[in-house]
Amino acid sequence: MREATLRKAGSQRLITVVGLALILFATPATLRAQSIPGALPESAKALSQGEWPAYAGTSAAARYSPLRQIDRTNAKNLHIAWRWKSPDIAIRDANPSVGPSFANESTPLMVGGVLYTSTSLSQVAAIDAATGATKWVFDPKIYENGLGIPPNLGWINRGVAYWRNADDERILILTAFAQMIELDAKTGKPEPGFGAGGRVDLTQSLRRPVDPGYYTMSSPPIIVRDVIVVGSSVFDWWGTRPSPPGDVRGFDVVTGRLLWTFHTVAQEGEPGVETWLKDSWKETGNANVWAPMSADEELGYVYLPVSTPTNDYYGGHRPGDGLYGDSLVCLDAATGNKIWHYQLVHHGLWDYDPPAAPNLIDVTVDGKRIKAVAQVTKQAFTYVFDRVTGKPVWPIEERPAPASTVPGEHASPTQPFPTRPAPFDLQGVGDADLIDLTPEIHKEAIEIVASFDRGGLYAPPSQRGTIQMPGKAGGANWAGAAVDPETGTLYVSTQRLPSLSTVYKPEPWESSYDLVGGGQFLQGPRGLPLFKPPFGSIVAIDMNTGEHRWRVPVGRSVAIPAIQKLGITERLGLPSRSWVLVTGTVMIVVQMGFYDAPHFVPGLNMPTMELHNRDPHLWVYDKTSGEMLSEMELPSNATGAPMTYMAGGKQFIVFPVGGGPLVEELIAVSL
Repeated sequence: MREATLRKAGSQRLITVVGLALILFATPATLRAQSIPGALPESAKALSQGEWPAYAGTSAAARYSPLRQIDRTNAKNLHIAWRWKSPDIAIRDANPSVGPSFANESTPLMVGGVLYTSTSLSQVAAIDAATGATKWVFDPKIYENGLGIPPNLGWINRGVAYWRNADDERILILTAFAQMIELDAKTGKPEPGFGAGGRVDLTQSLRRPVDPGYYTMSSPPIIVRDVIVVGSSVFDWWGTRPSPPGDVRGFDVVTGRLLWTFHTVAQEGEPGVETWLKDSWKETGNANVWAPMSADEELGYVYLPVSTPTNDYYGGHRPGDGLYGDSLVCLDAATGNKIWHYQLVHHGLWDYDPPAAPNLIDVTVDGKRIKAVAQVTKQAFTYVFDRVTGKPVWPIEERPAPASTVPGEHASPTQPFPTRPAPFDLQGVGDADLIDLTPEIHKEAIEIVASFDRGGLYAPPSQRGTIQMPGKAGGANWAGAAVDPETGTLYVSTQRLPSLSTVYKPEPWESSYDLVGGGQFLQGPRGLPLFKPPFGSIVAIDMNTGEHRWRVPVGRSVAIPAIQKLGITERLGLPSRSWVLVTGTVMIVVQMGFYDAPHFVPGLNMPTMELHNRDPHLWVYDKTSGEMLSEMELPSNATGAPMTYMAGGKQFIVFPVGGGPLVEELIAVSL
C-alpha cells in the first residue's frame, strides 16, 4: 500500500515536472519576462507573450525580446522556415517605369499571430506568422501619381505602426510622397473616418508649401497616448529657397485631425530663435526627423532625433548654433510641448544628424537608479541623459573645435564631447588609424589622405575637401543599437566608412546660394577600406558604468577581393551596416550587402545605386561574452532590422532582404 502510494506520488511529481518543462518550452517569455523601460503593462505583456507590436519591439526602441527557445545549445540548428515575396515584384514586372527600389527595409510587426509589413512601394501586407501565407495586401498606388522616383533614397519604407482599442485594431503607414494611411488591421481596408477616406496628405498644414519632389516619408510613425507622432524625410538639396520645413506633428489616431506642430527650426517669438542669427530661421528648413523615434509610454514623452538644417555641409547662410538642428528633443506627446532638449552638434557641418531611435534604458549609476535615454550617433558617441529631466548621466564637456577656412562660414568654436561612454569607433584622421595590412598598403593610404584636408572629429568641410572619420554613414547609422534590460548592456553596430566633405560654388541652375557642400565616400588603396580593421563591428557597452565590455568584428572579410589576394583569413569584419537583435538568451546579427557607385538609368529622374549581395549570413553570439555560437548562410543579405516572435510553438526570426536588382522578400528563420 505504501509502495503504491509512493509510486503514485512519484508519478504525479514526474507529471508536474514534465508539464512545467513543457510550459517553459512553449511559453518561455511569459515566465521570464523582463521589465521594459517606459512600457505600459499592455506593451510589456505583448512582448512577454511572444509578440512584436512596435517597430523595435516596443516604443522603448530596445530591439529586445525575452524569448528563450533559441539558445546557445541549439542555435546551430537554425534553418529557413519560409520566404515571402513582396507584391512589389508583380507591379514592377507589369510597369517597369515605376523604377527600382533602393532597398527592401521594412521590419514587420507581429500581433495575434499576424505579421504586418510595408513594402518599398508603400503597400501594406498581413501575413500568417507561422506559415508566411499572405492574408491581405493593400496597395495605395502611390507609384501612379506621376512624380517618378521619391526624393532622397527613392522607393523605401521601413515599416508600419499598430494601434488597438478593445476590438478596434488599426495599421498606420507613412508612404512615399507623404501620405498617411490608416487601415483596418483585420481587413486591410482604409478606415473611412480617418482623414479623407482613410488618408491624410502630410504635405498640407505645414508652415510653408513643400515641393513633393523634396518631401517624403521613410520611417514608421510612433503612437503615444492615442497621438500619432510623425516626422519626415526631406531632401537636403539647395534647389528650393526657402527650404522645406522638417516640423514634427501630432495627429489624432482615430480621426487623423492635426493636434499640434513642433517647429524644429525655432520661429519668431519661440525659445531658441536667438540661435538663428541674421533671421536665418525665416528660410532655413530640413532639421527633420527621418530616423525612427522612441517614447516613454508611462511618462507620455516622445524622443526626437532631429537632423541637420539646410545644407548639411555649409552653414554660411545660417549663422549661429541653430536650434533644434542636430538635437535630441523630448516632447509631451499629448500637447507637442517641449520638455527638454540637448544639442548634440552646434551649427552642424558634417551631416552628423542623430540617425537612430534613442534607446530607453534603466541604469544604476553610482548607486542611483536612473530612467535614462541613450542616443548613439554617426560620430561614434553615445550620449546618455535622464529621460525625465534631460540632465546628462555623465558630464558632457564643451571642447574647442577648429575654425573653418571657407569664406562666410563660421563654425562653432566648441562642440559637446561625452566623457562616458568612450567613443565606440575611430574619430578623426591620423596616420596610425589608416589601413596597415602591409607597410606598402599603409604608405599608399597615407598618399591618398595627403591630397585632402584632415584633422580631428570636427575638422570643418573645405573647398579642397576634408576627410571625415566617421563619415556621413557612421559610426552608428539607422541600424542603431539594441538594449538588454536584463544586464543594462547596449549593443551598437558601427562601420568604418570615411567620407570626403567639399564646399563649392554651385552653378546658377543648381542653387541661389553662394556656396553649397556635399559628401562622398572615400575608398582606400587597392579596393580596400581606407582605415584599419575591424571594418565593421558590434560594441557592447555596460550602461551602468559606461565601460566598453567587448568588440566583435562582423562579416567575413575574405568576401573583399583585395583581402583574398593578400591571403588574409583572419576575421576583420566588413564595412557594411549590421543590425542587432537581443533575446533572453543570445544576440542575433544580420548584415547588409553593398552599393555600387551612383549612376543614371534611362527613364529615371535621379541617379541610382544598385544593391549587391556580399557573403550573406546570420550570426548568433553569446550576448555576455561576444563568443560566436553559430553562422548560418543566407540566400541574400539583410536590408533591415530583424525581429522575433512565437507562433505555433516556435520562435521565429524574420528580416527583409533584397532591393534594386535583388528579389525583395521576408525571410523567416526558426529551429
